[in-house]
Amino acid sequence: MIGHALPPELAKLYSQKQLEIRARLCEFEAVLPKDRFYELCFCLLTPQSSAVHANAVVESLKYVHYQEDGQDVLHLLRQPNQYIRFHNTKHARLIKARRQWPAIAAIVDHRDISPVERRDLIAQTVDGFGLKESSHFLRNIGVRGLAILDRHLLTNLVRCGVYAEVPSVSTISRYKSVEKQFREYCLDIGIDIDEVDLLFWCAQTGFILK
Repeated sequence: MIGHALPPELAKLYSQKQLEIRARLCEFEAVLPKDRFYELCFCLLTPQSSAVHANAVVESLKYVHYQEDGQDVLHLLRQPNQYIRFHNTKHARLIKARRQWPAIAAIVDHRDISPVERRDLIAQTVDGFGLKESSHFLRNIGVRGLAILDRHLLTNLVRCGVYAEVPSVSTISRYKSVEKQFREYCLDIGIDIDEVDLLFWCAQTGFILK
């Protein structure tokens, strides 16, 4: 059964972090078109790796103008201070994403379809992306209303009484079912879905990154 309020500890955290959360969402909306490719790179690098490390690699990619030059950057993914797991596979995905970027950007800019439809198309297009990563990418460039169903969010859905145990999101239909339930919960408590997402992330990690 869906509750009607955040648990007290999360409600307190939201009160403390609300302005910071909203500021971060404004930062996402302010991402320039020239930086969208690098947000895609970030979301390709984060699975099974530290978001802090992924962010550091992205800064290195920007520094060497990877989008323009397309040089071999495998060494950047292997550096100990920004190490990315499965770096060979992810490097190959960066190469492919760079080649596909015009098609990906066209989907992002296709405003005649909904955010969910854009998310689904990107998941079908980008090697290494499922619905979670596609939602993450779009959220990070200012598209609102999508659920990033990672372990932080799923754990907190249990904490909030939405589910008795961590639900499976291993198929497209299961992902969309849990997303629908999460969206209904956010409507029920009267807090924007994107704000709740960042709140849950902060509750688990102690900080608000992206």
